[in-house]
Amino acid sequence: MLINIWFLTTRPFDPFPFILLNLILSCLAAIQAPIIMMSQNRKEHKDRQRSEHDYKINLKAELEIKLLSEKIDHLLVHHNKKLLEIQEVQTDYLEDLMKEVKKR
Repeated sequence: MLINIWFLTTRPFDPFPFILLNLILSCLAAIQAPIIMMSQNRKEHKDRQRSEHDYKINLKAELEIKLLSEKIDHLLVHHNKKLLEIQEVQTDYLEDLMKEVKKR
């Protein structure tokens, strides 16, 4: 545009409304639009795959956490039963000791 205005002032090849420049820019925009749309579609597809992958990972993590929670619950119940058994044995020992003490 500058060459057309300054250097070719005597006889410009594209006079002031710059119709040729406007045509070139319109063609450029027409060529760029589908390329931009294709890249956006490709990016959207990748984002969709990434979100599906994240969903699967989160689901797997949730199942693992649930399994670990069940294991911990089982261990706590089992541990409580063992503690009760130990406590019963200790009370039996204590009763035996009390009987021995009373005999003396």
